[in-house]
Amino acid sequence: MAFFGLFSKEKKESLDKGLEKTKQGFLTKLTRSIVGKSKVDEEVLDELEEILISSDVGVETTLKIIDRIEARVARDKVLGTEELNAVLREEIALLLSENDTDQPKDFSLPDHQGNPHVIMVVGVNGVGKTTTIGKLAHQFKKNKHKVVLGAADTFRAAAVDQLIIWSERVGVPIVQQGMGADPASVAYDTLQSAKAQGADLVIIDTAGRLHNKVNLMNELSKIRRVMEKVIPGAPHEVLLVLDGSTGQNAFEQAKQFMIATEINALAITKLDGTAKGGVVIGISDQLQIPVKYIGVGEGMEDLQVFHKEEFVDSLFS
Repeated sequence: MAFFGLFSKEKKESLDKGLEKTKQGFLTKLTRSIVGKSKVDEEVLDELEEILISSDVGVETTLKIIDRIEARVARDKVLGTEELNAVLREEIALLLSENDTDQPKDFSLPDHQGNPHVIMVVGVNGVGKTTTIGKLAHQFKKNKHKVVLGAADTFRAAAVDQLIIWSERVGVPIVQQGMGADPASVAYDTLQSAKAQGADLVIIDTAGRLHNKVNLMNELSKIRRVMEKVIPGAPHEVLLVLDGSTGQNAFEQAKQFMIATEINALAITKLDGTAKGGVVIGISDQLQIPVKYIGVGEGMEDLQVFHKEEFVDSLFS
């Protein structure tokens, strides 16, 4: 059932279109696996396991789903193949619900007693990090929030230039000191400026990669310490951007960043260009970090707040 009170018809259509490749591959394989069979048996479950893994749900999450379906088969004695689609849908929805939190269902912000909400964005180069920041700024501005960007990825000239272009495109102010500047200094100035302007939201871009993990950890820790001095509790959100089209590589990237810093939200991009959308299920289950945003197209409106109900609905519709 679609929750159109929270989810507009346009967003639902965008999500359906964005998941089309994943859905076609997944449902086509599922349909083929049960042709000529009347009940769910070991052979059907083996094929289902292979389908889930090939959709990049991940081995551990796939085994968890198969175990749950096996338990239902044992309990109900006979589970018809015509019911498999609905049962699988239920189990995936339940799995996503187990990692449910009080995440906002739209582009709204918590109150910090007059201080802006601060999001520090991390992720390797090439995953769509800068584009995600630009689209986030657009969505929050559209929702009547005053947004300030901070260009603290100062190790690549292109990163600063790209963020400046996005700030102009969206029409939000940016604080930048150019390539080679101290990232923590940029973050400090951004928060000071945002407070002075009475901003509602600060989004800080950070380096996608330093030459080793220790450097990345130290740099991110330094940025966090500096922000905390300006706004207690900042950053309120550390958002890791992952490229959904890389499948299980995205999962490995997430584990590496979790070593470097504390992550409490995920954005999974480029789901429209891949049949690997199942990675959303695996990452959410294995990392126990909420998927907050998904990218299902190139348009400004195609970065969506993740609604697990609508995601599962689109995947199986």
